[in-house]
Amino acid sequence: MLRISLEQWRMFIMVAEHGGFNQAAQAIYKSQSSIHNAVQKIEHSLGVKLFRVEGRKTLLTDAGELVLRRANYLLQEAARVEQVGHTLAEGIESRLRIAVDEIFPHPLLYKALENTSQQYPLLRIELMESILTGAKELLENAEADIAVSPVVQKELFNEELCQIEFVAVACPQHPLLQLGRELNLEDLKSYRQIVVRDSAHHNRHDEGWLGANQRWTVSHMRTSIDMIKQGLGFAWLPLTSILEDLTQGRLQRLPLCSGASRKVSLYLLFSDADKLGPAARTFLGELRYQSIDLPTSADL
Repeated sequence: MLRISLEQWRMFIMVAEHGGFNQAAQAIYKSQSSIHNAVQKIEHSLGVKLFRVEGRKTLLTDAGELVLRRANYLLQEAARVEQVGHTLAEGIESRLRIAVDEIFPHPLLYKALENTSQQYPLLRIELMESILTGAKELLENAEADIAVSPVVQKELFNEELCQIEFVAVACPQHPLLQLGRELNLEDLKSYRQIVVRDSAHHNRHDEGWLGANQRWTVSHMRTSIDMIKQGLGFAWLPLTSILEDLTQGRLQRLPLCSGASRKVSLYLLFSDADKLGPAARTFLGELRYQSIDLPTSADL
């Protein structure tokens, strides 16, 4: 079988897109005879007829339609290979592994990821969602390149990224909200608290108020929010994750005399700044920018 070059495939595609050999020749500044020869070589090599002529129109045959789809895919893949080569030559990393604590606002994270991908479209991003010490552990075990964590490690580079406000909430029908008065921590002890489990495998930490006699422990923040909305307990939840539920009345803040809210700092962690490539640095910049002016209780 005769070998078909990428340039010959390009000429075939131009004939199909422009509806004729003469039109294709004018579009890509090639002689009409060279385009004819390229198409004839493809037809001879494949043993099929790619075009039929009806009057002044050059139309694809059924076989030509199928081959065109494959040829377009072939050229797209060839372009991607070239881009990968340029990326490697410029020292741009091909993969970025990110561990992010679940309390970081998802819309801001998605925006930072999208903006990074627009600048580095060939970058493969691996996102690992974690709780408490989980992100730090993934970084320490070399399973992540960058971590966003509420727990810092002295041996790692750490930079405060933002503060997330947690507020004590329950659904409006919860018995605690039917008492009609200001609450204290003693009032909470008789009711179920929903807490989220540390996702680390070793040296797990407990966080928050631990005084409830009843406790359900779950693995994801979203599960905790769903349970609270179902009236299954109370919890301190990140304000950024429940802002819409509060404004729509699906959740209500507990009227605690003290401790109704607390702030948790999130930190950017990585082991060696010199090893971070341009895509990683771009993502860090996007995270910093997106983290400006997070909502607080004053915005309610």
